[in-house]
Amino acid sequence: MRRRLALLLTGLIASGNLLSACSRDDQAANRPVDLKAGVPVGAVLALSGNANVYGQDQRVGLNLALTAINGSGGINGTPLRLAIEDSGSDDPGANAAMTLQINRGMLAIIGPTLSQQAFAADPIAQRRGVPVVAPSNTATGIPQIGHFISRVSASSGVIAPLSIAKALQLNPGIRRAAVFYAQDDAYSTAETAVFQKALADKGLKPVTVQRTNLSDSDFQSQISATLALKPDLIVLSLQAVDGGNLVRQLRELGYRGTIVVGNGMNTPNIYPICQKYCDGLLIAQAYSPELATPANRTFVQAFSKAQAAGGKGPLIPPQLTAQAYTALQVVAEALQRLDKRQSLKGLTVAAARTALMDEILGGTYQTPLGEIRFTPEGEVVQRDFFVAQVRMHPGGRSGRFALLP
Repeated sequence: MRRRLALLLTGLIASGNLLSACSRDDQAANRPVDLKAGVPVGAVLALSGNANVYGQDQRVGLNLALTAINGSGGINGTPLRLAIEDSGSDDPGANAAMTLQINRGMLAIIGPTLSQQAFAADPIAQRRGVPVVAPSNTATGIPQIGHFISRVSASSGVIAPLSIAKALQLNPGIRRAAVFYAQDDAYSTAETAVFQKALADKGLKPVTVQRTNLSDSDFQSQISATLALKPDLIVLSLQAVDGGNLVRQLRELGYRGTIVVGNGMNTPNIYPICQKYCDGLLIAQAYSPELATPANRTFVQAFSKAQAAGGKGPLIPPQLTAQAYTALQVVAEALQRLDKRQSLKGLTVAAARTALMDEILGGTYQTPLGEIRFTPEGEVVQRDFFVAQVRMHPGGRSGRFALLP
């Protein structure tokens, strides 16, 4: 009995400390916006762990956008200040990074990198009334988390069916499809449902659906069971590392048919993983470096110049970099409009956040992705989508996403 009472008392004390911390945070939100070091905007990116292959691409895009915004006068003469926080590749890391950025008084937050992390961390921002613009969360249900959550990354429901249609156009004889997805990942489970519906709509019921985990590196048993069923199309909803390893093992074990991959493998960082075996992968994309708009030409030139100056490659920007650039552009343009309507200097942090969310949702933006806007729910409305095929360069260590007509 005494032990139960002690545990209850400990819980009450902890709850009191939590309430006290929340109260302090709420007081901070009611302070005037601090513009001494610039207009504060935060980002939560996976810069460590398996998902760092995405976060690194995103950081490049954010830094390019920051340079462009401040080079053009910032937020009506006040520089934009960007604070990037590493979330790692798991949910607790995203929760901690999101909370830290909110407590720092950021007016908006870009991120987190993974859909799985977004489902954990975005409700924190929603409860605190902080605008979130997701640059790479494609799972079903992200904007539905709440009013303060939006995304510039089109959902899997829009993108994924395009690659299935292209695969059947290129190979009309496809009759037997197999599916792989990571059962412990929100993005993968959402996307595979879209893929499987797209297959069913084309009259293709998968001969097998193989479940994997993000930490898996050896897929021989699943592959052997699948190849015994003689599929001529394999569809993967996996992240870059596990997906790249699975592609390599599929080819090494003799599969020569068509492979369609999802948005989790939409990065040049897959090339060192599956190497020459990446060649021929089909993937639908929400960005094309060949899009002939002023906004995209400016972005591509800035990316190529920065990469060349750093002695890095490739010189062609990947989708995740373009989407991160777009996310910060959206926030900056919304801040500019808000500041013209009512000066940020006269607003509290909480009031600025609420007004900024309305500006984000109400705008139309000319971005590297093309013209975009948002539904009242925060879903991106985008016109231009593409399907690409990976073409590996000689040597099998680098390649490109070649757009298909």
